[in-house]
Amino acid sequence: MKRLIGALMLAFAGLLASPTLAQFTVLDHAQDGGAAIGTEDAAQPAPLCGSRTVSIARVGWPSAQLLAEIHARILAKAFGCTVWVMQADLAAIGSTMSTTGEPAVAPEMWPNRIAELWNAGVNAQMLRAAAPSYGQAQLEGWFIPDYVAQAQPQLTAASGLAAALPAIAGGGRVRLISCPPDWACALINRNLVRAYGLSGLVDVVEPANRLEMDTLIAQAVSSREPVVFYYWQPNAILAQLDFTALDMGAYDAEAAKCLARAGCADPKPSAFAPETVVVAISEWLATDVPVVAGYFRRSSLPVEAMSGLLAQLNEPGASVESVADRFVAEREDIWRNWVGAGSP
Repeated sequence: MKRLIGALMLAFAGLLASPTLAQFTVLDHAQDGGAAIGTEDAAQPAPLCGSRTVSIARVGWPSAQLLAEIHARILAKAFGCTVWVMQADLAAIGSTMSTTGEPAVAPEMWPNRIAELWNAGVNAQMLRAAAPSYGQAQLEGWFIPDYVAQAQPQLTAASGLAAALPAIAGGGRVRLISCPPDWACALINRNLVRAYGLSGLVDVVEPANRLEMDTLIAQAVSSREPVVFYYWQPNAILAQLDFTALDMGAYDAEAAKCLARAGCADPKPSAFAPETVVVAISEWLATDVPVVAGYFRRSSLPVEAMSGLLAQLNEPGASVESVADRFVAEREDIWRNWVGAGSP
């Protein structure tokens, strides 16, 4: 009898130390609030990502394409997901996510641009915002080159331009490089020049197109010209050259309405309107695959990091896929936080 009891105790101790139980403990810890793995099938735990393919929308602009490919690689690498990256446009994915729950993920969704479709999907409980796509909502503004910022360290806000520009320009006028005249930002910038009292201090330049806009900025910086310019983030040019964003102050909705009108009689300063850009996920993903939903809730990317990725995309021979591979290989300092410390 003693030998039998001893044998049973040894067998039980061996079970506790077995790889199967250790694996169960790690996977259960990684569920991020999801359903626990069934104890009746501990030897073959359910996949972290579930059995359903996770479809990710890859829409037509570079930042959204990069996010789609990056998330596809991390979901496969960290969670063993079966992933399908699907080509789509913004309106189409807004419609299909609202009605069918596919694609499961849209990494760069702009709800304000498809407000009717977005609101319908949210109200029908078919989709939701998991997190902001980027770490900030203020994506437009005025910038100065780093050499201007170093020469005028007190110049940190657009409201300080009137005092600083005479010294910067040596008594002359400074160019303010705006955006093409048929863009909405051109009118806003003209009115902001008046609002900040800069009419006699700057020459507003409105390039014919995006290429000319980038060229003008690059030439000004190359010649170390004291220049102010409008731009938005994320963007490759902001990663390729050294710039400082000027504080545009708080966003004032009433002032912004006037700034957007050609007949604004008395323009007042305001920041550009904040943009709502979110990682959108289907409701079925949020409820059926909580570990992946948790990943996306943590997946906001610093906007300067995306600007750096866009700059890499401009390198000779680069592709969306190669830049995504490079991000996964080199920037675990960012994406490991998305995966979560408890995940494998």
